[in-house]
Amino acid sequence: MGLTLAPACAHAETTTDKTSIVKKPQTENRASMEAMQIPSHGAQMNALVYVAAGAEPHPTVVLLHGFPGNERNLDLAQDIRRAGWDVVYFNYRGAWGSSGAFSFSHGIEDTAAVLAYLRQPANAKRLRLDPTRIVLVGHSMGGFMTVQAASADPAIKGIAMISAADMGGVFEQMSAQGSQQSALHDMSAGLASEGMAPLSGCTADGLAKELADHASTWVFRSKVDALKSRPALIVTSDDGFTNANEAFAASLRKAGDTQVSTTHLATDHAYSDQRVELSRAVLQWLAPLAK
Repeated sequence: MGLTLAPACAHAETTTDKTSIVKKPQTENRASMEAMQIPSHGAQMNALVYVAAGAEPHPTVVLLHGFPGNERNLDLAQDIRRAGWDVVYFNYRGAWGSSGAFSFSHGIEDTAAVLAYLRQPANAKRLRLDPTRIVLVGHSMGGFMTVQAASADPAIKGIAMISAADMGGVFEQMSAQGSQQSALHDMSAGLASEGMAPLSGCTADGLAKELADHASTWVFRSKVDALKSRPALIVTSDDGFTNANEAFAASLRKAGDTQVSTTHLATDHAYSDQRVELSRAVLQWLAPLAK
């Protein structure tokens, strides 16, 4: 369940041209990349912001990475910026060098912390972004974070889910096929097989137990009412998540959401040989939301 990466040695503020090793062009309002740390519950999360060219406040995509975050989707960030959007990427607490401990609950809190940071007037002005036009785009576990964050935040303008992993739903399905104990064992083994090295402060067993404790409130179907009035893009691939994502799309439509778009690309979970097609689908969906 992969997605994105920020530099391990990011700073809370960008360095000035006087002290920076790399000289920055002096022309104002050019496209740029800013590295920073965003606070969340006493920790600092490594973050990158791809700032779009132009002085106007830009619509903004927050790009949410998966578990543990091997596919970074920074090609999407570049393409989205080229279309006039700011793109914010960050690593959750305890992921890829961000301080603190990783957990699913922390990831949900971290996403809310990033949104709060972007909405602070000084930060919005510095990054030339419009805090009233924020869209969440999440891959795999990042899709899970997208659903959780947007359902709790009515100001999010839309959501895009790329092979979203319904973590609560996956655990419920495992439980239905056997005992709670066997589901815990299988979930722990599955998480461990994805690779735990980039994550700190957690264990596969602990994360599986967290899913067991929260499955009923995190499952996607429990968020339909909160999301049914907003645009949603649901992209699927040949990775085993298609049925669950299509069911979520159907539930949104049944609840009255007329702004649900779906597309399927015949590729792997990382969209390895369909990157251009994935970008095209995301950009086409984003275009009307920029207004």
